[in-house]
Amino acid sequence: MPPHGRRRPSSLTAVLFLLALLISTASAASSAVLGIDLGTEYIKAALVKPGVPLDIVLTKDSKRKETAAVAFKGLRTRVNTADSDAFPERIYGGDAVALSARFPKDVYMNLKPLLGLGQKSDIVSNYASLHPELQLVEWTETGTVGFKSDSFVPEEEPYLVEELLAMELKNVKRNAESMAGKGYSVEDVVITVPSFYTVNEKRAVSVAAESAGLRVLSLISDGLAVGLNYATSRTFPAVNEGGKPEIHVVYDMGAGSTTATVLRFQGRTVKDIGRFNKTIQEVQVLGTGWDKTLGGDALNSVILDDIISKFTEKTIIKSLGLEAEHVKSHGRSMAKLLKESERIRQVLSANAETSATFESLYYEDQNLKYKLSRADFEKLASDFLSRVQTPISEALESAKLTLTDVDSVILHGGTVRTPFVQRQLEAAIKDPNKIRMNVNSDEAAVFGAGLKAAAISPSFRVKEIRTFDNAVYPIFASWSTEGKTKQQKLFVPTSQVGAEKQVTFRAVADFEFTLFQQIPMPLTDLSVSHITTRNLTESVKALTNKAGCAASDISTKFAIRLNPTDGLPEVVSGSISCEATEAEKKGVVDGMKDYLGFGSKKDQQPLMEDGDSRSSTSAVESDTSSGASNTETKASEAATDASTKTAEKTKDAKKVVTIPIAFTTEAIGSSSLKPESLARIKKRLTAFDASDRSRVLREETLNKLESYTYKIRDILEDEGFIAVSTSTQRDAIEQRANDASMWLYGDGAEASRAVLEARLDELRGLVKAVQKRKDEAVKRPDAVKQLQDAVSQARTMVSVIKQQQEAQYTADSASSSSEASSTTPISASANDDFADLDDEPILSSITISAQPVMPTPIYSEADVSAILKKLESAQIWLDEKLAEQGKLSPTDDPILLSTDVSARAKELSEMVTDLLMKQIQTPKPKKVKASTKAAKSKSSASNTGVPDSISSKATEAEPSSTEVNEPEPTPAQAVETESPTDVAGGGTWGEATSPEPEPGQGMPSPEEEMEMRRIQQEIDEQLAAEKSSIVAKNKARYTNKEKKAKATAKVKSKGKGKGKSKGKEKKGHGEL
Repeated sequence: MPPHGRRRPSSLTAVLFLLALLISTASAASSAVLGIDLGTEYIKAALVKPGVPLDIVLTKDSKRKETAAVAFKGLRTRVNTADSDAFPERIYGGDAVALSARFPKDVYMNLKPLLGLGQKSDIVSNYASLHPELQLVEWTETGTVGFKSDSFVPEEEPYLVEELLAMELKNVKRNAESMAGKGYSVEDVVITVPSFYTVNEKRAVSVAAESAGLRVLSLISDGLAVGLNYATSRTFPAVNEGGKPEIHVVYDMGAGSTTATVLRFQGRTVKDIGRFNKTIQEVQVLGTGWDKTLGGDALNSVILDDIISKFTEKTIIKSLGLEAEHVKSHGRSMAKLLKESERIRQVLSANAETSATFESLYYEDQNLKYKLSRADFEKLASDFLSRVQTPISEALESAKLTLTDVDSVILHGGTVRTPFVQRQLEAAIKDPNKIRMNVNSDEAAVFGAGLKAAAISPSFRVKEIRTFDNAVYPIFASWSTEGKTKQQKLFVPTSQVGAEKQVTFRAVADFEFTLFQQIPMPLTDLSVSHITTRNLTESVKALTNKAGCAASDISTKFAIRLNPTDGLPEVVSGSISCEATEAEKKGVVDGMKDYLGFGSKKDQQPLMEDGDSRSSTSAVESDTSSGASNTETKASEAATDASTKTAEKTKDAKKVVTIPIAFTTEAIGSSSLKPESLARIKKRLTAFDASDRSRVLREETLNKLESYTYKIRDILEDEGFIAVSTSTQRDAIEQRANDASMWLYGDGAEASRAVLEARLDELRGLVKAVQKRKDEAVKRPDAVKQLQDAVSQARTMVSVIKQQQEAQYTADSASSSSEASSTTPISASANDDFADLDDEPILSSITISAQPVMPTPIYSEADVSAILKKLESAQIWLDEKLAEQGKLSPTDDPILLSTDVSARAKELSEMVTDLLMKQIQTPKPKKVKASTKAAKSKSSASNTGVPDSISSKATEAEPSSTEVNEPEPTPAQAVETESPTDVAGGGTWGEATSPEPEPGQGMPSPEEEMEMRRIQQEIDEQLAAEKSSIVAKNKARYTNKEKKAKATAKVKSKGKGKGKSKGKEKKGHGEL
């Protein structure tokens, strides 16, 4: 029995455990998640898959971050996506930025700030001034901006920012799947967003991810992602054990914006599985602050304006009347200046001075040499100095904390490397020791997003770190009742994401209400969703009529929470309820009990004690008549009391009646796309992908055709090719190759894939005919030799079969005249002086001769005729084809093909192999020895009176040609007596019966004899394996016989008396 408190696991439990382990392993084999840091200038991604914890996804150029840009390389004609399969080529990353100076109208970079914004936004206006060649338009369906491209017809729908961002995310997804390896599909993703993103921006990011084929597990704020990465390698004090939490501020300044996030890091001991506890880590957002336009792009614009100012101040430029507005409206010039401005700012972060040279700026022959120092740069950016510390002040104010409560300020983002930014932060914090750069300023956020994705996915188990983000903006509900609009605040800016709240509405009929965010500065209400009830009116009628509820007592409630995925409010459920009065219903049995006066089950009195029962029993026995009358009286009184108690306990019960509310939710706002618009975006992206795949295949075909034209030059110079081709054929091939090469550099550069494949097949067809002759000239001799060897082997096999058949016939004739075997018992001696001794019987056998059992024939006449027919047919065919081939010249197409010759040789070899296997698989014949054993005769023993041992010695002394008392052969000897040649059927069964062949008759040639020996050796190897198995079986059988003999002897010795006396008797026999 297992010990108490410990359960023995059942087999079913073990099977279920193994099944669960197998399912989890199989699911993990193909699961991979992605964390994406969606930046303004760069996109970084971290991949998590089994065996690869948090690895940065590399670009095709092996870079750790991809430039957030996509470009269209237009075709010669404008594309109409409605009736065309060819789309412009898409180029991503740094390659797209490199094309901005050549194709400024089709390069889209730094799109993140435009998400969810209209054309009247200041951010959109600033973006348009930096990229003057781009055609920004407003899409009427959502009011957000999009782009028109000259690569498409004017009727083409504009490309939304979400659609262009989806192309960039899809490129990241392809890189991640390529890095994950075959069998992995990346679909789940966690994306970082700035903390100030509203419902419009968050939904735009979700639409872009969905269009790219990604499923958003969560949108995490930049500061929280950095804090999550910070907590992975640290352990914080447990607050429920008296520990003090740590307060840190994450200051993130990127290319487009700046944010500050106040985070609280703490540990907590919670209940674990079973009786154990565990300590988890918690990261909670306490407050946030931001500046939407302070970043690297803003500092770049300062340098850009200074370059344009110095360029227009040149004397020659002034004489031409060129002003700054002209330069800013020139797309190619602005693309050059933007790229160089960023490089100058980055160099000044580490150097005191730098310079740049611009050639052909605006005019072909106008150049500019620009020089800037760090001091001058800081003077140009003096307007931004005061804005550096604002996000920290706002974040602390939102968290209701001061700088003294902060343990450190963690810096993140590329722009924080700017020297004057760090000085401003030191001045604001007033303690340089609190400024920390103990995280990777470029990759901390993407690592945090990857860890969040792994924690959400059920395929991975990571360190348990619970994160709590904030709503950032207050959430309100608005509805109309009795002609008045009412509002109610549901969540405050510091409400935690995932929190749920019960909201009560005084409504007894179907109504509608709206959830919205309230954005400060300027105060704006952004609608999130519109909720409409469906069955509220009918439900109120049901409560009023059936439950008897008053309309004033009906309560309407909705459960509203902040969605854990995106932090936006959503309605989880709704219900109406009231407290109704419901009379207690009785069953048929209880009613019958009340009618008969027994009461219900709960009204029955408990049984009396033993003493009372005994006294009542004795009372009944003493006075029967009086007891009977008393019993009737008590029964009537009990019935009356029971009915009274039942009437008193029948009271009305209060019960809360609840009916769920059916409702519909409609997402509203400027970033909410209609289903048909989303389907159109996905369809166009799919067509783009198909066009890209087709383009890749076309380029591969083009490369094959071009390389084949060069390969033909080498083929024409090959001696083997020249030997089997005429000069006319070589000239034709060379001319076609030259034409194809010239065509590739002309009209063929834009040819379709089908045309390129046709050209390639034409060239291959010309070369293939000659190349086939060359290959046949090399392969044919070996193939002919193979067939000739197969014919020779088949002839040898036929010879061996005929010799075996002749030997079989001779053996059958000789066996008919062999002598039969018989056995004779041994006679006893004349006198037996020890007749009174009781001894074991002696069995003796005399073997005179052995008669072999002849094997059945292995091969039939049909086998011989079939192989003869096959080899004669092959020989005739080969002779005819060789004669025809000999009449042809090397430049003629061959008649005798190596493939045909090899096929004939294979058929013949397989037939020979089948015959050999038939011989091997035939069962072996066994020799049978004719022997008889004479049992002990008690009568003869009594007549002779000679002991058994003496009798046996006398018998051994007699000369005889027969074997007397031949011992049973051992297993090894039994096998060795059988000859392999006898089993194979290729030899005779004894020397006495094997006639010698006459000279010159039936003797094989030396070649046939060698072939026979080789075949015999193969057969012997097969039989050796069978011999070993037979030896093992016989040994086991022999051992069992010895054990049985010993057991029999032991039983008999017990029945004859004492063992010692028997031993003495045997010793006496030996002495005699």
